[in-house]
Amino acid sequence: MDQVPFFGPAAIEAALPWPRMVEALRTGFRAGAEAPVRHHHPVPRPGMDRPADLLIMPAWRPGSATGIKIVHVAPGHEARGIPSIQGLYLLFDGPTGTPRAILDGAALTLRRTAGASALAASYLARDDIRTHLVVGAGALCPNFVHAHRAVRPSLERALIWNRNPGKAEAVAASLASQGIAAEAVTDLSAAVGQADLISVATNSTAPLVRGADVRPGTHVDLVGAYTHAMRESDDALVAAASVFVDTREGALAEAGDLLQAIDAGAFSADAIRGELRELVTGAVPGRRNADEITLFKSVGAALEDLVAAETVVAASDQGD
Repeated sequence: MDQVPFFGPAAIEAALPWPRMVEALRTGFRAGAEAPVRHHHPVPRPGMDRPADLLIMPAWRPGSATGIKIVHVAPGHEARGIPSIQGLYLLFDGPTGTPRAILDGAALTLRRTAGASALAASYLARDDIRTHLVVGAGALCPNFVHAHRAVRPSLERALIWNRNPGKAEAVAASLASQGIAAEAVTDLSAAVGQADLISVATNSTAPLVRGADVRPGTHVDLVGAYTHAMRESDDALVAAASVFVDTREGALAEAGDLLQAIDAGAFSADAIRGELRELVTGAVPGRRNADEITLFKSVGAALEDLVAAETVVAASDQGD
């Protein structure tokens, strides 16, 4: 067997500029793929308050391609200079099973996660939004800012909040150096009240964004809370919003924001308005009016990884 090519972070970013990433996902969700709910295994870590998470995410399109992502999520190691998300993606030829590529799993995850949020926003966020609040200053933060601007060029300002104000300031400074009007904020409640678009990517187990602070017409993009015990929003926000998900199956298995609201009697599974596939195919409408609060809850879909990996390899084959 010939040596299998490896695509690192730089190659993945170069092959997936945001417009290409979003449109690849739009096409991918329209076409569909087989993607079981991911395997989710806690891995005990001696000396740490919480276990790491081992995630195994397969997906395949019969006769086309098969892929699997193996990701290790270990919150808390950032302070030691070690990324909390690490992993690999293996892409195979569907008919023969021949390995086609190995890709950096963390870089692929960052790209497709922000791309999926931007895809959802293309149906759910107002056309005239100006202020984008990102809650959490980790690796996803700048990706959110750039991805959402690719589908909503009306965005003018980025507000960054983090539990550690210094991290928010560092990300805001980096974005400002790229010509984006970005600033760190310390009053989260006030920032939520100013925002037209809110992206949240944290490891929180307690609500950060509260319904009482969210203005009518806001679009909320929740990306953390990928277990029943985690959450980033309160029951009031989930109850007030028109809720969309990446996939119903994944959300109802893992989305703490929704599952905890269901447990409290504030929400029900049949109140989910739609999933990404239904938005891109037109099976369900997106935003219905300017005052509607929309909420996209993502836990990550293996289809997204398969699409992103195929797009990277195709770009390499074409010399892009």
